[in-house]
Amino acid sequence: MGWHRILCLLCFHFCLLSSIRFALPSCPPDQRDALLHFKNSFVLDSKSYPKMNSWYKGMDCCSWDGVACDGATGNVIGLDLTCSWLHGTLHSNSSLFLLRHLQNLNLYGNDFSGSHILSNLSAFTTLTHLNLSGSSFSGSIPSEISRLSKLVSLDLSYNYFFNLLENSIFTMLVQNLTTLRKLALDEVDMSMVSPKSFANLSSSLTYLSVGHCSLGGIFPDAIFRLPSLTTLYLFVNHNLSGILPKSNWTSPLESLSLWSTSFSGEIPDSIGNMKNLTILDLENCKFMDTFPRQCGISTNSKFCNITNLMLMNLSNNRLQGPLPCSLVKCVNLSTLVLSHNEFSDIFPHWLKASKLYILNLQSNKFHGRINLTAFGLSFPALENLFISNNNFIGQWPTEFFSNTSLSIIDLSNNKFGGPIPLPSPFTYYYSIASNNITGKIPSLICNATFLGIIDLSNNNLTGSLPWCLTNFSTNLLVLNLRMNQLEGTIPQYFSSRSGLMTLDLSQNRFEGTLPQLLVKCRYLEVLDLSHNQIEDTFPRWLGKLPELKVLVLRSNNLKDLLDIPRGAHLFPKLHILDLSNNSFSGSLPANLIMNLKGMMNDENMQDTSLYMTRSFGSGTYENSVAVMMKGLEYELVRILTFLTIIDLSCNSFQGNIPKVIEHLHFLVGLNLSHNHLTGSIPSTLGNLTNLEWLDLSSNKFSGLIPRKLGDLASLGYLNLSKNQLTGRIPQDKQLSTFSSDSFSGNPSLCGTPLPKVCLGDAQPPPPSSLLTFNRKRHERWLKQKIVWIGYALGI
Repeated sequence: MGWHRILCLLCFHFCLLSSIRFALPSCPPDQRDALLHFKNSFVLDSKSYPKMNSWYKGMDCCSWDGVACDGATGNVIGLDLTCSWLHGTLHSNSSLFLLRHLQNLNLYGNDFSGSHILSNLSAFTTLTHLNLSGSSFSGSIPSEISRLSKLVSLDLSYNYFFNLLENSIFTMLVQNLTTLRKLALDEVDMSMVSPKSFANLSSSLTYLSVGHCSLGGIFPDAIFRLPSLTTLYLFVNHNLSGILPKSNWTSPLESLSLWSTSFSGEIPDSIGNMKNLTILDLENCKFMDTFPRQCGISTNSKFCNITNLMLMNLSNNRLQGPLPCSLVKCVNLSTLVLSHNEFSDIFPHWLKASKLYILNLQSNKFHGRINLTAFGLSFPALENLFISNNNFIGQWPTEFFSNTSLSIIDLSNNKFGGPIPLPSPFTYYYSIASNNITGKIPSLICNATFLGIIDLSNNNLTGSLPWCLTNFSTNLLVLNLRMNQLEGTIPQYFSSRSGLMTLDLSQNRFEGTLPQLLVKCRYLEVLDLSHNQIEDTFPRWLGKLPELKVLVLRSNNLKDLLDIPRGAHLFPKLHILDLSNNSFSGSLPANLIMNLKGMMNDENMQDTSLYMTRSFGSGTYENSVAVMMKGLEYELVRILTFLTIIDLSCNSFQGNIPKVIEHLHFLVGLNLSHNHLTGSIPSTLGNLTNLEWLDLSSNKFSGLIPRKLGDLASLGYLNLSKNQLTGRIPQDKQLSTFSSDSFSGNPSLCGTPLPKVCLGDAQPPPPSSLLTFNRKRHERWLKQKIVWIGYALGI
């Protein structure tokens, strides 16, 4: 009986709810039609899930995805089309503006390229939330937005195409939107906005983000004291300066990001009042502070009360002294980045941060041995360890990292010694470069199959390479073993599944031939085998690698550079070709040069990154290479993506410079010195308008220096010395700026800057000298004439 009664009550409750639900008013037909018309004015991306797929005329629009209606009237009050991937233009006569009851409009993550933020928005007098971010709007922000006096949240960030936000419009916006709680204008050009205008922001503001806005001037510190502000992002406004409040700073701030601004001064003790702070990002500012040596509450209490802090980034400032002991109070820290400062301390075992995930101490003055027992106990959750560019000493037990979960280990540029400590099975990035590591590379390293980047360069490693090292993981992108004492042959096996992008074995003692299975490494971009003892012919088979950009084989025993067949389509993306100091002979390879499409046009120069880098987690790996530039050897610690170089110097090439070289329009450096090249210097070299250095020295070039070389406005280094050039050095344009060293060793060359004067350039002597000379010559002629007359008369 009881169950029957309960069942009846449940049925009654369900019927009541159903009747209430069905009694809700439906969407007015005119608003439904306006939404359908709005839908039909755009192209929907079929690859995404467009919310508008559920919009049909026969249905109540209040049931459509992204549409919210008033429960009493049925009017459309909310439109959320977040990430609907709409493509098209939002016009001023759009049916969207017929929805006069809108309170919430969110168009984030669409593509309205070419559309302006329209003044019609002022028609939405009841609007409280407006989000037009990330939707490719362009043009200026209209003043009419300041009329939306009920706005609680305004987000116009990341549209990339906004013109200037005038100071007057921003001032109106700040003054009129008195109920605003969230304001996001990231990537809006606010270079004309006075930071003083921010002082008038609503006291109810909880969120302010104006990153990448080109703001300049002094930011008012009153903003830091707003009573409700929990999030303040001012990042990447390089000319925006200010100081943090030194006293009376109590605030509910939870996130503070000032990275890449010009904020300066000390990090005040008052920051310790920010008990709610979870994110503190002061990277790349101008803070200068010296932390005291003592560890007492009264002397070193900056961070004592910030127990909720999860991320602290103080990198790239001028902070000195030991680490503040008050950091031990930050028990919730997951990320601690203190790199590129002047901290001087031992390794901070005392932190005991059980939740620490990232620890970055690189480029400071940390020193001493690392207490390995305390290390394991203090950081059980650590996954990213950056301690490079310090003065740590000692050695790591071989198996130390094997039992950790470290995915990034960067110990480079210290003074660690001993054998190689094996990485963890979970390690992706592993660098012990530039230490005093000795011994052989253990084959056990191949058990770390998750490794993507291995850098063991610049140590004292000996022995041969484990054969597994070139084929143990499909994850491996970078293998850098340069500047060691490794010997033997390069392993011959490379898998077709290899993802290898950088292989640097330079400056070792490898011998034998080049491994032809390298051709299976389809993603290989950088190959540097220079300064070894490899004996082989030119590996033209490497030209089949579609991504190869840097090929450096200098200082080996390579010979027989047989030119490739016409139309072979090899080396399509090569930017740097260095075959110098080998035993190549014969003519310069014209067909090979014709294949260097990456130096001929900008089709392969569209890489948006400036340097050839590899990103991983919270860091990057930068490729490096040694090249001859302007007569000197340089270590390029970062390779510019647009740097294009050909170096065939110190070989035995003969004959003329092939005419096809004129097509390498993007060539920056050309070195053909120390060969046996003959003929004249082709004037077509003057077509290489991006050329910055040209070295043709120590050859047998003859004839005149082409005047067209003077048209190379970018040419900063020229060496034509030790040839058989003749005639006058052209004196106009760029050629007149070089010293005599550029032309010395050409006996038949004359003119400035050489001391040898060209024939016809001699100046007539001064009149007095000429008169004296003529008088003496006349006297000699007269005496001689008298003698002749005497002979004739028989005297």
